[in-house]
Amino acid sequence: MKEWQKLAWIAVIFLGAYFIPWESLVVRQAVLEAFMMLQDYARQHVLTCLIPAFFIAGAISVFVSQGAVLKYFGASANKILSYSVASVSGSVLAVCSCTVLPLFAGIYGRGAGIGPATAFLYSGPAINVLAIILTAKILGWQLGLARAVGAVAFSIITGLLMAFIFRRDDANRETGEMFLPEEEDKERALWQDAVYMLVMVLILVFASFAGPTENDGGLWRMIFSVKWFLVMGLLVVLGIMLKKWFVKQELQGWVQATWDFAKQILPLLFGGVLVAGFLLGRPGYPALIPEQYIQALVGGNSLWANFFAAVVGAFMYFATLTEVPILQGLIGSGMGQGPALALLLAGPALSLPSMIAISSIMGIRKTVVYCSIVVLLSTVAGMAYGWLMV
Repeated sequence: MKEWQKLAWIAVIFLGAYFIPWESLVVRQAVLEAFMMLQDYARQHVLTCLIPAFFIAGAISVFVSQGAVLKYFGASANKILSYSVASVSGSVLAVCSCTVLPLFAGIYGRGAGIGPATAFLYSGPAINVLAIILTAKILGWQLGLARAVGAVAFSIITGLLMAFIFRRDDANRETGEMFLPEEEDKERALWQDAVYMLVMVLILVFASFAGPTENDGGLWRMIFSVKWFLVMGLLVVLGIMLKKWFVKQELQGWVQATWDFAKQILPLLFGGVLVAGFLLGRPGYPALIPEQYIQALVGGNSLWANFFAAVVGAFMYFATLTEVPILQGLIGSGMGQGPALALLLAGPALSLPSMIAISSIMGIRKTVVYCSIVVLLSTVAGMAYGWLMV
């Protein structure tokens, strides 16, 4: 951290301590809600959800070749294959709306078509494995599933629309071969990597398996009663695989990548939880912002509520995963399910800083069209989801 940044933080803390009316009961309640929400995350989501998800993300970043993914965007690549790879690339790359920009600039400048390139631009930050897992765990599996399906579909639709609208510009662009690294040779078979990933996913599923409700059947109750035995058995299987199939350098790289994700995300997530708790509170517990304001703007499932949520999400910058606690507070304060999905689909993929950078790569006209497509699709998806959830 630079010296001026240290000074800025000191000034912010001083001004907060000096001017914030701590004697106000509303402010005290908001501070309490901030730490109660952080405690809720620490108790319910960190050990059983985030830590397994960090290890999965670390494994993806180490054992899945990014070069092998990006090479399918070249001018000579099969179009169906290009869009298919682009639509799920976010699960491999796990980047935010700003981090994806250098990758997008590279593949677009090297000759990728505007369609596959913008499909990749959307899916890179939108289909983040950690974010989708946390969404399903905290906001409900329905919203998590809708986010995953919507993000994949949107990336393809956005790419196809951009390719159609700018088909003449695309045809006139100079195209060249993309020189990207080939996938490295390794001793393990593909099925071994697949089983390794599957075991970690199952550990995550059973460790975060929610307790049964009154309406759940006997199978759900039975699984919940033995979930820790299943987790322990899977951990033993994982240990055997790591011993038999992987070399020391690979395991060190995996642990380092996992730790890098944790260092990058946990401070931002915990900070986001505190801010969301302070401003919005937990579901059913008011904080600083009155609930009626939120209900007036994004309550229900009207066209305005969904459009407003999509636009706000598009312009705001969400650090990785921080959109989840913010939405948790908004939903608790009266935000509708449709606007929540609209914000989830538009927010992580766009931000004002990323819009400015994108315009320098592919021009203002294409950037305006791209952002408009994302906002409109998010609005429509939000309205449809809100209607289904009524």
